[in-house]
Amino acid sequence: MASEEELPPATGGAVALEARGLIKRYGGVEALRGASFQVCAGEVVALIGDNGAGKSTLVKSLSGAEQPDGGTILLDGKPVVLNTPTAARKLGIETVYQDLAVAPDLDPAANLFLGRELVRRGIAGKLGMLDKAAMRSQAVEHFQRLGVTLQRADVPIGSLSGGQRQSVAVARAVLWASKVVFMDEPTAALGVVQRERVLDVIRRVRDEGIAVVLISHNMPEVLAVADRIEVLRLGRRVARFTAAEATLEHLVAAMTGALSQEGAA
Repeated sequence: MASEEELPPATGGAVALEARGLIKRYGGVEALRGASFQVCAGEVVALIGDNGAGKSTLVKSLSGAEQPDGGTILLDGKPVVLNTPTAARKLGIETVYQDLAVAPDLDPAANLFLGRELVRRGIAGKLGMLDKAAMRSQAVEHFQRLGVTLQRADVPIGSLSGGQRQSVAVARAVLWASKVVFMDEPTAALGVVQRERVLDVIRRVRDEGIAVVLISHNMPEVLAVADRIEVLRLGRRVARFTAAEATLEHLVAAMTGALSQEGAA
């Protein structure tokens, strides 16, 4: 295993999003203690760690939901301030949360454009009339490109399977993301077949050149889909692995403190 300085990005692509020495305190609790992180365009990076390691706080800091007390965040090599989720989205950073945040009574196309609806041209658009045909057409094209297969596209999303709902949530994030997509436990509570379909969508997202950050407790899943793995422990990055060199034993040892890579913090 190489040190951080010796370990190149798995894809060799340009760094899309980077955190350097982030610090975040909640009263007397220091959730991030100089945490660093890096994801490149066109790669899947898994962010792992035990409960309390700082994963959620780091992701919230990188997606605009929380403001770090110290450190630097860089997008395409330039320092940025992500003071709200809206600011992050405007810069091409999207997040798929574990609870999906979909509107169950709307169909997949309406969910895809939720909050970004297309309106008709001319006076109809000025009156706020939606262009449902255009949204449905673009949604079908987007789903096909990502390999998302739905039983029906004209029914409320709440009537679809868990895997299909998750695929729609991922597809929505990808439609609007130009840089990075964070995915928080995207296959939690899914069956084996549904899980594999979502993982296939993640691979297709990566192949489109978008950086994907996967937060997961499922180590076999991490090893199956990630190009690179970064490990947090007690608010700091303690290890980095390429998928080719990582084993389940390495990951567990790094998470528990039995293994660390000098210079990786």
